[in-house]
Amino acid sequence: MPDVVYTFLLALGGSLPVVLAGLVALRALRGRSVTAHIVVILLVTVLSVLAGIVGAAMRMFISDHDLHVLLIVVGTAATVSLAVGLWSGRRLARASMWAAEAREREREAEARRRELVAWVSHDLRTPLAGLRAMAEALDDGVVSDPETVADYHRRISAETDRMAALVDDLFELSRINAGALRLSVADVPLGDVISDAIASAAPLAAAEHIRIVAEPSGGTAGWPVVRGSVPELSRVVNNLIRNAIRYTPPDGTVTVTGGQDAGGGWLAVSDTCGGIPEADLPRVFDVAFRGAPARTPEKEAGGGLGLAIVRGLVEAHQGAVAVDNVGDGCRFVVRLPTADRPVRAGMGHPAAPAVAG
Repeated sequence: MPDVVYTFLLALGGSLPVVLAGLVALRALRGRSVTAHIVVILLVTVLSVLAGIVGAAMRMFISDHDLHVLLIVVGTAATVSLAVGLWSGRRLARASMWAAEAREREREAEARRRELVAWVSHDLRTPLAGLRAMAEALDDGVVSDPETVADYHRRISAETDRMAALVDDLFELSRINAGALRLSVADVPLGDVISDAIASAAPLAAAEHIRIVAEPSGGTAGWPVVRGSVPELSRVVNNLIRNAIRYTPPDGTVTVTGGQDAGGGWLAVSDTCGGIPEADLPRVFDVAFRGAPARTPEKEAGGGLGLAIVRGLVEAHQGAVAVDNVGDGCRFVVRLPTADRPVRAGMGHPAAPAVAG
């Protein structure tokens, strides 16, 4: 038998059992991490080479010195290969995990987009149908008495304003999501922003028999001066106050407080809505999330965009917003950077203020 064929058979006899054992191990590791598979493949490769060398060396004329040198070379190569394989496997595992998380986030975002389209379609289609019916009734002379005509005009104006506000919310949300928001940052007295927002929301609160109370931490000097853009901060405070009014029952109270601590400036809006179900708390700031309709069956739920806009604008200011159930209602806390104390990640909420009755 030629030496080449004989050597081949010796090497095959030594490496074949290792390869078969490796196949069994890979089958047993099905569903395990990428790193485990790569390590097994490298071990099978190296050990099969080593077994083939040993099998051939035991039946051939080779000096002990040459065999030791060969084993050292193969062992060194095996060590390096296993180290590189382990490093590569961990990187591939992390990349696979990140890719899976990215796909999951993409699926969630797509689901939220579909939900948003459904909500907005409903919110636009329903009032548009009413507007068309009222306009046709006025054009055809079906409604002619002055009182009803005036009521139709009032309702048309109110629905038009509501749809304009919805379109404005959509535009603001698209700017935030597209990264097209440009802030004109300056030192802003938060007390002035809150005062203007309360004055703007006062007619809505009066119509619902809801009291708005402003309680700065530490007295009148307690309102912090934050770094931010006035129009966007005004929108944040307005959205929070109007959201609190929307979900507070008649004769309830909305409390606005704020101050400054080691984490920077903060403001909080508390209401007496009865609280938010614990399962809904993580989704409060999601686009088009409106919560349980049973909370406020007699009030218009809104477009479900206000709190999503709040989160986007606050995060654009390098701040943070959170919500918790407190007492007989819930409390939204916004943290904003100040000129000398930027907001730090992981800071806790300030102590809950007393809600005025």
